[in-house]
Amino acid sequence: MKFQKLLVYATVTAMLGAVATGCADSGKKDAGGAAGETKAPAQELRINLSAEPPAIDSSIATTNPSFTILNAVNEGLYRLDADGKPQPALAKELPKVSADGLVYTITLRDGLKWADGSPLKASDFVWAYQRTLDPATKAKYATMLAWIKGGAALNTAKTEELEAKKAELGVKAKDDKTLEITLEKPVAFFTDQLAMPLFFPQNPDFVKKQGDKNGADADKIMGAGPFKMEKWDHEQQLVMVKNENYWDAANIKLTKVTVNVVKDPNTSLNMYETNQVDLTELKGDQPKMYQGKPDLVFKKEFVTAYVLFQNKKVPAFANAKIKQALGMAIDRKTFNEVILGGTSIPSTGLVPGTVLDGNKQEFRKVAGDTQPTYDPAKAKQLLAEGLKELNMASLPKFKLTSDDTETSKKSIEFIQAQWKQNLGIDVDGEPLPFALRVKNMQESNFDALIGLWGADYNDPMTFLDMWVTDNKSFNYMQYSNKQYDDLVKGAEKEVDLAKRSKMMVDAEKVLMSDASISPLYFRTRPYAKKPNVEGLILPAMSKEWELRWTYLK
Repeated sequence: MKFQKLLVYATVTAMLGAVATGCADSGKKDAGGAAGETKAPAQELRINLSAEPPAIDSSIATTNPSFTILNAVNEGLYRLDADGKPQPALAKELPKVSADGLVYTITLRDGLKWADGSPLKASDFVWAYQRTLDPATKAKYATMLAWIKGGAALNTAKTEELEAKKAELGVKAKDDKTLEITLEKPVAFFTDQLAMPLFFPQNPDFVKKQGDKNGADADKIMGAGPFKMEKWDHEQQLVMVKNENYWDAANIKLTKVTVNVVKDPNTSLNMYETNQVDLTELKGDQPKMYQGKPDLVFKKEFVTAYVLFQNKKVPAFANAKIKQALGMAIDRKTFNEVILGGTSIPSTGLVPGTVLDGNKQEFRKVAGDTQPTYDPAKAKQLLAEGLKELNMASLPKFKLTSDDTETSKKSIEFIQAQWKQNLGIDVDGEPLPFALRVKNMQESNFDALIGLWGADYNDPMTFLDMWVTDNKSFNYMQYSNKQYDDLVKGAEKEVDLAKRSKMMVDAEKVLMSDASISPLYFRTRPYAKKPNVEGLILPAMSKEWELRWTYLK
């Protein structure tokens, strides 16, 4: 296979250390053309992605890789631009919102089509939302669609109630081009949310035909976005081509996008250096190679990396002092410098910097530092106290799980070394393929796990509501604290924005004190991008990249 040959070549190049230089001018001539030719480059973009996306199904997707591909092959009513602002996509214009903020009336564009040429109608949104909320779908993100009136009732409906609850759901197709959505309560950022893949339409006939295999292979993906899936060699490569049935196909310049699944950062870098890809994430010390060069770009994200401690599976983690000790024994500043090349920001709480508090302030500035600082001596003391309270002589050995990428494996090794050095405990590392790690995490099948969460909207609630006791979709560590639940649920209902902000700050303080989650860093990711790639967006939320406006000059 061609891609396998590319990987072999890139790997050999990495082993030999023969890194090509001066490739910033690579887009200035054709592969077979003479130097000095000004022929326009082929509009074919090549990207490396470090993880295989799970199913490309907007009802069940929960990961950035899946959202990224979904955003390329499908589209919502709106699409976020470079400033994170919603722009009309399948919708003709921004929604008309009722005075009470509850009813959104949205008109679709004329002549919308699915990739196969069949008509796309307002009812395709209704069917998609009903499917996501159907309890049988087991959608992790159903809680967000429960903002729609009747959504929670549908999501918990018994079999005999199902059709009635679907009919009562507050999303209606008034005609083929008019969609009406009624919310349970006002959501100030709901228009932004309609750009998220969770709110994309689905083609009912196609999805029904695929059954539980929907989104699992190239021929089982149907969208209405700027691109369509042509090939998917699992764990190796995805190929997308321009969708001629897209409503704005005339203004989509890329004709082909090849996404390589490359876990090893050295191989990935050498593919970039040897002109096999146009965009790749940089790891560890790699960004230093590009300091002062136009290739180096940064993706500033609303993302927090953390360690989760499974409260039910490991009895010792029921003790807050033991979890506090494990968190305080990790030097987050050194972790950022050694493992991430100093590109991210050591955490000071759960919610990352620049996320707004819903009251026009930055949450981190309002909350201050809520996470205990690195303190090996205090950590050792807390561990001893916690073990004594549990009448245990030592902490039983447990596993620390993460992905099997090089950065993730190094993260495991760093934390293992910290816990050994500062607490005298041995921990088994468990690097797993991304999809398996996600599956085990979602099933709470882990002891301790390194994970990340990226915001779905610019508000602290996207980081806080995951950990309430009854959140069965995302509370993977099975955390439970009534004070925390009351603060978060109170903030969800509070209309006084200053009071709401204060409740979320207090909730984060409770969470950090209980220490079932120990943040590591707020992520900023460096990329190498060929200077002739224009219009590429590296979003702060949900997606790796946005290709809607991308072209090669």
